[in-house]
Amino acid sequence: MSGLVIKLAPQERLLINGAVIENGDRRSRLAILTPNTNVLRLRDAIRPEDANTPVSRVCYLAQLVLSGDAEPEEIRQNLLRGIEQLSQVFTDGDSRALLHSATEGVLRAEPYMTLRALRALLPREARLLAARLS
Repeated sequence: MSGLVIKLAPQERLLINGAVIENGDRRSRLAILTPNTNVLRLRDAIRPEDANTPVSRVCYLAQLVLSGDAEPEEIRQNLLRGIEQLSQVFTDGDSRALLHSATEGVLRAEPYMTLRALRALLPREARLLAARLS
């Protein structure tokens, strides 16, 4: 069996191609066999009011595409512009590789790839913001 396998906690919710799915009372595994299915764990979702930093705002844009709330063509330029702005701050090699991966995800219309790469920058951003405030 190939495809994406997701382990779900009791009552955990996820979004699959725009539909909210809720697990039952027990832990379970769910196999997604269809390629290019958009899946988002709602516990990992960024809510609009939480998109209050540069990285989280760009992540939120990618998430809108993944959730089906925006068409990739509508968001593409804003995503690329946001990634370009982030590249002016995140200049280390690891961050540049993540930003390159995010850009590739946008250009290939692979929102999960984009979101995954951008989410990896969130802890780095938090450290930079904390250092700036102290």
